[in-house]
Parts: sequence; structure tokens; C-alpha cells
Amino acid sequence: MDDILLMLPGPTTVDPRVLAAMSKAVVNHRGAKYGEILTETTELMSKVFQTPNKSYLLTGSGTAAMETAVANTVAPGEKILNVVGGKFGERFMKIAQTHGIDAQELAVKWGTAVTPKQIEEALDADEDIKAITVVHNETSTGVAAPIEEIGKVMKNYDALYIVDTVSSLGGDHVDVEKFGIDVCVTGSQKCLAAPPGMAAITLSDDAWKAVDNVETNTFYLDLKAARKSGDKNPPETPYTPSVSLTYAMNEALKIVMEEGLENRVARHHKAAKASVAAVKALGLELFADEAVSSATVTAVKIPEGVTDADFRGTTRDKYGVELAGGQDHLKGNVFRIGHMGCISYKELVQTFAAIGMTLKGLGAIDDAGAGVASITESYL
Repeated sequence: MDDILLMLPGPTTVDPRVLAAMSKAVVNHRGAKYGEILTETTELMSKVFQTPNKSYLLTGSGTAAMETAVANTVAPGEKILNVVGGKFGERFMKIAQTHGIDAQELAVKWGTAVTPKQIEEALDADEDIKAITVVHNETSTGVAAPIEEIGKVMKNYDALYIVDTVSSLGGDHVDVEKFGIDVCVTGSQKCLAAPPGMAAITLSDDAWKAVDNVETNTFYLDLKAARKSGDKNPPETPYTPSVSLTYAMNEALKIVMEEGLENRVARHHKAAKASVAAVKALGLELFADEAVSSATVTAVKIPEGVTDADFRGTTRDKYGVELAGGQDHLKGNVFRIGHMGCISYKELVQTFAAIGMTLKGLGAIDDAGAGVASITESYL
């Protein structure tokens, strides 16, 4: 397993410093020591979110944060507008429906991004919409939504702006304050390069007003409880947190800040641009509209005559590179390269060497080295 290079849209390779941090002795999660660590970690989290607002850690995956965002701010029976252009936009809508919320779908063709004008038209058409959900980086399709431009539109409406940055925070431009995001959520195991199992959320003053007006209908994910515990001295979480994952998140966020947010984002964008160029060099076809392609994951159409099992099975078992398959109706039709977290030239060379050799071995291409040559050119 140690020989497998994870090139997935999460989980990603974890820095040895982060793994070492997890080995520290577990402390009392109701004690002062944990309170210090929790305070430092949530303050670092807010710096990465780029907001003066407080952040909260959740022991759970990014989906837990998504559910927290929706269930605490929109009451059953109220309307929410869910932008759906992939599996995770669809997940936001399913969460809303589970909580008895009137979920309105703004459907977007998979592989394309919602436009600010579409958001504006939907809000103009229904003034009862209390919130909208947008997935910044839809890993199922390799598409990035224009969250900054959408934020400019949202300033003209009372609806809350809820954004999933689970697979973009720390890898693409996310500025909660500047973009006018009311509720922003993220996960540990993608661009932040921490182990899976922890999520984070931050809310604006308007979002907190909504929380106070919504009758609590979730127990474990109750934000009122999170705020009450977080305001204690020392601060706590309402229920038992993963102490070891808090250590990991703390160290991972320190690494992010040491690299610098702008440098880290630039590194991810460079990897994305290099990956797109290498895909083209191999004669393969991108799934997503290149104009809105993701900075952290590239979705590629599987060549005709090649099966997903043969392709990804060979890259993993023979060449030691784990790629992601397609989801939903894209299963068997696309593969996805996650270039997020601790990714550099070295990992991309290994990845495209594996892709090239696999496809040549399967008779799908002639030049196995074209992708590696392209990556090299991109990094010169």
C-alpha cells in the first residue's frame, strides 16, 4: 500500500509531519490543553477560509459539514435553491430534502458551470428562496464554479450564500469575506492534505441570525450547541471530537500557512494546467469545458475500446498510481486525476508515465511518453 501513489480527488497523500502529529498522546478533550489546540486550529482554519468569523471543527467528513450548513440555516418547508451539475450538488439537494426543506433544483449540464446570470434569474423568479447552495469544485466532473462572481450577485439578495469548498480550499481561490460567502464548508482530506474524518465550517453574522431563527432539527450537527461549547473557556466541542485528527488538522494548516495561500493556490493551478496539457498531448479528451476546468481535479474521457477496469486496474496494480473512476452515469466513461494537496512535478510525471504506458499497452495510443514530455515542458 505504501507504494501506491494516490492521485485521487481525496483522500490525498498526507505529509509525514501530519502523520507524526497524530501520534501525540491523546489529551482530555474537556481540558485546557485540548482547548489551546482547538483554539489554535480554528484560528488557523479561519485564516485559510480568509474570514474574521470564527470557524468550527466537526468530527465527520465533508458531507457532515454540508448537512450542518443546510439543516441549521433553513427550516423545514422553506425554500432552498440547489445548483446541481454533479454528484455533490446533487448531495446538497438530497440533504435538504431529507430535512423537509423545499429543495428547488437549478440543473446545470454536467461538465459545465453555473453562471451568475442563472443564479440571478432564479432568485428573481422566486423571492421565497432562503438560501442557495453551490459546490465550488465539483470533483465528479472536474468543474469549478465562479464563486466570486456569484458572490457579487448574491449581495443584491437576502438569500444566504452557502458554498462547498471541500475540494478547493487550500488549492483554489477561496476568500470567504471578499466573496460574500455566508456559510463555507470544507473537509480535511483533499487540498489541506490531512487524513479523512474532519470537516470545518464558518458562518457570517447573517447566517448566525438564520441559525437562531431555525428550530434545531439535528442533534450531533447542532450549530447552537457548537457555538455554546466553543464560547467556553477553555473552548470545547459539544461532543467527543477526534483528538488525534485535531492534531493532524492543526499541523496540516500550519504547513498550508508556511507555504502561503497564494503560493499554494498557484502550485495547484500550475499542476492543473500541466495536467490538461498532458492529457491533450496523449490525444485524450477532457470531460469538462476547459474554460471552467478545476484547479484540483481533471476529468478525462476513457478512450473508445478501453474499459475502466483494465485502465485503472493497470495503472494501480502494474504502475502504482491510483486514479479515480467516473460517478453516476459517468461510471466507466471517464477517469479522474486528483492533483491536490502535496502534489508536485514528481507526482505528475509518475502519473502520466503510468497513464501513457497503460494506454499504449492497451493499444489505445502510440506514444506512451507524450504526457511525460508535456509535463516536463510545463515545468521548465
